[in-house]
Amino acid sequence: MAKIMMCGNEVIGEAAVHAGCTFYSGYPITPQNELTQYMASRMTESGGTFIQAESELAAINMVFGAAAAGARAMTSSSSPGISLKQEGISYLAACQLPAVIVNMMRGGPGLGNIAPSQADYFQATRGGGHGDYRTIVLAPSAVEEAWHLTHLAFDLADEYRNPVLILGDGILGQMMEPIEVVRKHLHGKMANHDMRHKPWALTGCKGRKPNVIRSLYLGEGELEELNRLLQMKYSMVKSKEVRFESLYTEDSDLVVVAYGTTSRIVRSAISKARQERLHVGMLRPVTLWPFPEAELQKLANKARAFLVVEMSAGQMVDDVKLSVLGKKPIHFYGRAGGGIPTEAALLDIIRDILRPRSRNRVRV
Repeated sequence: MAKIMMCGNEVIGEAAVHAGCTFYSGYPITPQNELTQYMASRMTESGGTFIQAESELAAINMVFGAAAAGARAMTSSSSPGISLKQEGISYLAACQLPAVIVNMMRGGPGLGNIAPSQADYFQATRGGGHGDYRTIVLAPSAVEEAWHLTHLAFDLADEYRNPVLILGDGILGQMMEPIEVVRKHLHGKMANHDMRHKPWALTGCKGRKPNVIRSLYLGEGELEELNRLLQMKYSMVKSKEVRFESLYTEDSDLVVVAYGTTSRIVRSAISKARQERLHVGMLRPVTLWPFPEAELQKLANKARAFLVVEMSAGQMVDDVKLSVLGKKPIHFYGRAGGGIPTEAALLDIIRDILRPRSRNRVRV
């Protein structure tokens, strides 16, 4: 299959169409506008429905309605817009409705700026909205991976009847890279978007009992029972859907943990560090929730230390600490407010950690 050049936002849109997305609603915000623009044309061409909503609140609630009717539904936005959608995402989770939400993060807090950032990690992995719920979070590091993970996002959303979040940033969304437009089954399953697999959907009740989809439970113990069932589902997701990439971790004294586009900078720094005979590797979480806790625990048995690199003031570093359980030192390097780590700065930090004269300089 021939390769074509596309930006990350467009690739996610095209992958969504290929995955069977039939409904998209969104509201413009940089740096994800290319995705909304792309869906405006492709939804029409493919026979789906595109709606530019009057607000982010309207967009997520339109997705709620489409998902309840059994459609493969998607919306997208950037940091402040995703904040506005959190109530709707909580409703989707409570109603066990499948949907895909894309967040191309920008600098924050507040309106911030349109520079790349990873400061929505907490918002994405902790649920963001109200109540005891989780969203599956996928973090592509390259345009081609965004293609594969978008397919996966729709499949996981349907399989677990749960919102799935694709977390990127302005670099991924607007960077152009070559991709092959062909479906590859990363997890060995066909897309499960046949309506026959959605007997719970609100498709009309002629000849059967009406389906009821709700998140309001006022009877004694009813809501507690729903929460018990949700937690059982989340435990299953944690046991089956953890995904990560390892690089040189077999012989690494230092393991760098980074995700998304930051991992590409880390990869380049590690390559140069290896040329200096520094034993450093990388663990890249592909799923930010569920987080690769077990793999980090294994690595803590042989590595001397960890370094977490993020485009934030430090958020994923908390999950690394919880995974490593104090077994080894954890260092942190982050750039906030749209700052981007450089290969040279990372290489200096790697040298400092692996050389005794300055080992504790960047420890957190």
